[in-house]
Amino acid sequence: MEASRPIGVAIVEDDAPLREGIGSLLAGTPGFRLAGAFGSAEAAFEPLASEPPDVVLLDIHLPGMLGSQAVRVLRQRVPAAQILMLTVYAEQDRVFESICNGACGYLLKKTPPAKLLEAIREAHEGGAPMSPEIARKVVTLFRATHEPADPEERPTPAEVRLLRLLAEGHSYQSAGSQLGITANTVRNYIRSIYAKLHVHSKSEAVAKALRRGLIG
Repeated sequence: MEASRPIGVAIVEDDAPLREGIGSLLAGTPGFRLAGAFGSAEAAFEPLASEPPDVVLLDIHLPGMLGSQAVRVLRQRVPAAQILMLTVYAEQDRVFESICNGACGYLLKKTPPAKLLEAIREAHEGGAPMSPEIARKVVTLFRATHEPADPEERPTPAEVRLLRLLAEGHSYQSAGSQLGITANTVRNYIRSIYAKLHVHSKSEAVAKALRRGLIG
């Protein structure tokens, strides 16, 4: 991606003042571009499929189809977009459903503007931003729902360390720095992890590894 290209962000949020506030923040911040604002998931599907954004901010509670359910549809229609959930409070069941359906991160709506922009940038760069309250609940929830692990799906020790860092919300770049490996090596590990776990996204890999007790 060219450094000069702004990050295109779409908002799917039924609270009009919040939707307009985030839209104004994005439109007025260098490096970001408002790629659309919608009051429901159904209204967003066709426009976003026609002109895919880089990141979608998706409210978990929407009129009609819930955001936690809309994640799966958006993943199919706009596969390259990173989906970042917004919620008023950390609900375990919806968090679990959204992450399993392919959301890359989860933020409380009270997140300050600067932190929101930071989270959007992190999601765009391959990270998994989460409000601290939500991150704790996610890890606890997934650890409580262990499934038996297939021996063939067992990651190497290095891959386990990488998965742990991704589960904590690190981007590929910061995880690589923590492990003392290059971005290229991180990408190689990720390809190997995807193949072993039969997944296609980082959030799916972390969710499956936590559910099966491969990391924890």
